[in-house]
Amino acid sequence: MAEDLEKRAVNLSLSVGILKAAREARINLSALLERALAGELARLRRVRWREENARAVSAYNQFLASHGLCFEGCLDE
Repeated sequence: MAEDLEKRAVNLSLSVGILKAAREARINLSALLERALAGELARLRRVRWREENARAVSAYNQFLASHGLCFEGCLDE
């Protein structure tokens, strides 16, 4: 998507000490924040998916507990 490539300047407020240490360590704050936000957004999507699908997963697990897997016991081990 073009939006993924487009960049926009934003203002942030950071602790002076942390900003100074990050600059001394030559940390690219934009790249770091972008990776951190992408990771947090992915985590939130996983949490939301689990919440939205909890009933279906529970029902499936109950079905498996009652009926087992379709080929369970059919294969020689």
